[in-house]
Amino acid sequence: MVEVKTLKTFAALFTALAALLAALPAVAEPLAPIRVILVGDSTMTDKSGYGKGFCARFTTEVTCINAARGGRSSKSYRVEGLWDKVMEQLGDSNTYARTYVWIGFGHNDGSAKPDRHTDLETEFPVNMRGFAREIQAAGAVPVMVTPLTKRWFLNGILKDDLGPWASAIRVVASDGGYALVDVYDVTRTAVQAMGPIAANRTAGAPIPQNILDSEGSGTSVPAVFNDASQSAATTGQAFDYTHLGPDGSALFGKLIIDAWAAQDESIRPYVKVE
Repeated sequence: MVEVKTLKTFAALFTALAALLAALPAVAEPLAPIRVILVGDSTMTDKSGYGKGFCARFTTEVTCINAARGGRSSKSYRVEGLWDKVMEQLGDSNTYARTYVWIGFGHNDGSAKPDRHTDLETEFPVNMRGFAREIQAAGAVPVMVTPLTKRWFLNGILKDDLGPWASAIRVVASDGGYALVDVYDVTRTAVQAMGPIAANRTAGAPIPQNILDSEGSGTSVPAVFNDASQSAATTGQAFDYTHLGPDGSALFGKLIIDAWAAQDESIRPYVKVE
């Protein structure tokens, strides 16, 4: 009888221990290091775009490299040799479990300047497709990115200035089976919901007085600067309806990385939890 009671006691203790262990949180596997490289124009840079706010949202397992350059188009970025430098970096992809290369142009491809301009039908899609194919050939993952929206309003409605370039990028991504982060759609939705007054606070500072006087009308007007220092910032981004100040970078950087993580579950563990 004693032995039976002892066995029952051990069985009860074992059951209780098993239940306790099952209730403990599982030990998470360490995250493998990954790399994200940003390739684009000024709206993606650290100084005047969403790049700094975007990279700040990653955990320490992510190496985030901002290779975006102001004033570049899908043509001039390659012509100036900047793309060659990115491809050189991809030569060490084995250091990381995965390398993602974000490709986002459009703001300068419609420029009248010959060194920047690309034809929307015959050049721009070809350039974007070429980037994606070379990224894949180097063993990395291309992520096609539509442009950051501008913040021009007319009677309370956000203008659709960059819609054609966003549409072209969507087609390239769909045809090639490439990942797409629709920054244009995400940021247009957010800016329209903000309205002109809040949207103006995402830009560089100070906001010119004529903007402050007119922003309640719902229609954006060209900025009039009281002195040259306001329009030629050397350490930060001056006010305009295209680029971002620090608050705007943080805000849109979070929106954009959240959009990526929402559609790619493999990215979610690498995004900081607030």
